[in-house]
Amino acid sequence: MIRSLLIANRGEIARRIIRTARKMGIRTVAVHSDVDAAMPFVREADAAVCIGLAPARESYLVQAKILEAAKATGAEAIHPGYGFLSENAEFAEAVEAAGLVWVGAPAHSIRAMGLKDAAKKLMVAAGVPVTPGYMGEDQDPAHLKAEADRIGYPVLIKAVAGGGGKGMRKVDASADFADALLSCQREAASSFGDDRVLIEKYILGPRHIEVQVFGDRHGHVVHLFERDCSLQRRHQKVIEEAPAPGMDAATRAAVCEAAVKAAKAVDYVGAGTIEFIADASEGLRADRIWFMEMNTRLQVEHPVTEAITGQDLVEWQLRVASGEPLPRTQEQLSINGWAMEARLYAENPSNGFLPSTGPLTRLRLPRGIRVDSGVEEGGEVSPYYDPMIAKLIVAAPSRPAAAAKLAQAAARVEVWPVRTNAAFLARAAADPDFVAGHVDTGFIERHADRL
Repeated sequence: MIRSLLIANRGEIARRIIRTARKMGIRTVAVHSDVDAAMPFVREADAAVCIGLAPARESYLVQAKILEAAKATGAEAIHPGYGFLSENAEFAEAVEAAGLVWVGAPAHSIRAMGLKDAAKKLMVAAGVPVTPGYMGEDQDPAHLKAEADRIGYPVLIKAVAGGGGKGMRKVDASADFADALLSCQREAASSFGDDRVLIEKYILGPRHIEVQVFGDRHGHVVHLFERDCSLQRRHQKVIEEAPAPGMDAATRAAVCEAAVKAAKAVDYVGAGTIEFIADASEGLRADRIWFMEMNTRLQVEHPVTEAITGQDLVEWQLRVASGEPLPRTQEQLSINGWAMEARLYAENPSNGFLPSTGPLTRLRLPRGIRVDSGVEEGGEVSPYYDPMIAKLIVAAPSRPAAAAKLAQAAARVEVWPVRTNAAFLARAAADPDFVAGHVDTGFIERHADRL
């Protein structure tokens, strides 16, 4: 078993990893930027090293500084958390080349799933259903338009190297294609240094279904069931839940089996998530759920999976990275109850959800539920990093009970003077359509006035 662990991340995920490591008797090392010196995760680690200035490119993204910190503190392993370097194949290789244990996906798996077009071709070969579309090498605008015409409108133009909702355009008619393509290519080149695109059929009534998978070094791969992350704003997840509402046993078996196939196709090791897009216009059906992409890391929303399965996924990561087999077989895993997670952000919903940074003079988070937070009262929300204050995670025997519990928890949040989306979350969780399970990725946009 790993005896000492450096966490190449910050905030709530660093604290969450420290919590499990401490339970397992593993010594932890935090790395931090200068503005994060007083953050809770720095204080809670057994050792801490300052690795640079506030901008991530001068601290959390500098691989050499992280490796130097590991060497100086005697760390045996590095956990990248999520974001930053968590899906950087070169960093994974550098960690292992330095003689350290990488608590993450193998570099070859990261690369295989890193480009959307290549990943989809791989999935087709593995027998995993993919969204109808064009993923070819010919990037001539006339050819791309002809493919879009063939697929049928509406279509979605997506950057091959895209992510986070960037480099993506919906096109409703053939006459609009050329302008949308040019706009998408410009954004893709600016954001990712790669202007190549692929084209997909735009799904009506889309649901974002993802499956938690886990592999070990002994050839075993299991799934820990699905999550529904359809409640989004501008492709950013707002409320996630497990299991997915309206998912019957046969559809669950089909989509989870497809997820395991996808993971095995890239010889996957560790925690990963296979993301699917579902046409839910007539409910969830196995023949209308398609592979979208794979996240080769632990997800922000992993707590809802932990809640319904009773498993600690960070502990699984550390055991697998230490060479142990998976802690459970597929037959030993089951769903118990319902869980939801809401992302409490320092942002102002009444002003276009603009970030709201500054001191947390008052911060009261609800008790009686799981709260994963990276900040504390008296601290501040920095303009340099993601403005998430906390994740509010609830579990209950049923979906209506979980929704009610989440709405109540969000309503109990007290923050001053920073603005938050707490009231927005409370309204969303209590919304009659949400409670009834009538959710797709356009839910927030459709109901913006009442939310």
